[in-house]
Amino acid sequence: MTTWHEANFGRSGRSANAGLERTGLTLGFIALNDCAPLVMAREAGFFAAEGLDVTLSREASWAAIRDKVALGLLDGAQMLAGMPIASTLGVGAPPHEMVTALSLGLNGNAITLSGALYERMQAADPQAMSARPCSAAALREVIEVDRAAGLAPLTFGMVHPASAHNYQLRYWLAAAGIDPDRDVRLIVVPPARMVANLQAGRLAGYCVGEPWNQMAVRAGLGHAVITGYEIWNNAPEKVLGVTREWAEAYPRTHRALIRALVRTAAWLDGHDNREVAAEAIAAPEYVDAPVEVIRRTFTGRFCYRPGAAPRPAPYFNVFHRHAATFPWRSHAMWFIAEMLRWGQLGEAIDVAATAAGVYRPDIYRAAVAPLGIACPDRDHKTEGAHAGPWSITAREGGVIEMASDRFLDGRVFDPADLPGHLADAAPRMPPALLERFAALNSTLEAPVAGARAAAAYG
Repeated sequence: MTTWHEANFGRSGRSANAGLERTGLTLGFIALNDCAPLVMAREAGFFAAEGLDVTLSREASWAAIRDKVALGLLDGAQMLAGMPIASTLGVGAPPHEMVTALSLGLNGNAITLSGALYERMQAADPQAMSARPCSAAALREVIEVDRAAGLAPLTFGMVHPASAHNYQLRYWLAAAGIDPDRDVRLIVVPPARMVANLQAGRLAGYCVGEPWNQMAVRAGLGHAVITGYEIWNNAPEKVLGVTREWAEAYPRTHRALIRALVRTAAWLDGHDNREVAAEAIAAPEYVDAPVEVIRRTFTGRFCYRPGAAPRPAPYFNVFHRHAATFPWRSHAMWFIAEMLRWGQLGEAIDVAATAAGVYRPDIYRAAVAPLGIACPDRDHKTEGAHAGPWSITAREGGVIEMASDRFLDGRVFDPADLPGHLADAAPRMPPALLERFAALNSTLEAPVAGARAAAAYG
């Protein structure tokens, strides 16, 4: 097949691949807009420039991605940011050690509700529904009415139990006093099946990545009420995942793969390049969706309601700026804390040690050193403490400009105080488990707090 790069620029010579343990790789991906780093690394020649011949395999579900990487049927894959952790810990499947040394981007999700549920919420609390960001307060009123009438709980879709989608949906619900495990029913639905399930009435709503929110809005089937960015500004979303065995067997190949994807991410954050990428990933072999729908969020616009004009959403997808490719161990720790909060882990674990084994900024730094990429001088940072631009110190000197990381409810996640974070979160961990957890998680290097923080909401 002729790549986009070949069609537009002719065949480019491949760099020397001497020293790479292997050059032919197969990587898995899911049909979502944020598969763009993998797709454009192939189509625009960034894999080839690192001496890699990469085949991309579109997979039907995140479970298929996890299992095929674990079995060696895929060399690696686009993964949910929590998936390498969940796989290593055996959450939802037999344990298999995985690592990530690269974030594939920030943000990209939204919560979409059926038209019928949206209308009920609008009638219940129009003021809450008109606020931006939109809380789930009106949904709580609908739930209470249904419970009084003896009706079954509403069903919502998310893509995987260890996904940011699951935790963002739960965060939105819990912030309004809704218990996600008692007051509603959450089920796993593959991203590309969300719209069909909403149309069939099997879902009252869902949290998913694009283009599957904008597709529902475009068809008049749903209302997007809040983006993932509005729940947690600049949250981690996807990563490059490989097994620990693969990373140890092919370290030079692994670093070349990271370099190719970091270069692609930097290219993707150019506005004109987003137009090109939207055209490429819309193809049937990739996302297979109308290019105008993909282009909308790719170029920083988001439509909340059928027939409404799109609103500016400049941070809807961030691929490179603000250290977006860096695998922060504090991100890993947040995901582990959510697994503990929602009962996915029944025993206390050393969170910092687990995060250090799965998220590998050391490999990232070694990979990007030849590119002159500035790297943070620490592996952890507070999450939620910054309502606007701030900066961190780069290991090479100078600073790295960062963007807001605020949570919907204003909470701050301090990775140096995990017991305190979990003690304050609802639902609360059983006291005995929290005590064992505190004993295992009492020390951590001081997280980056940031050189400055602006008052304006980002």
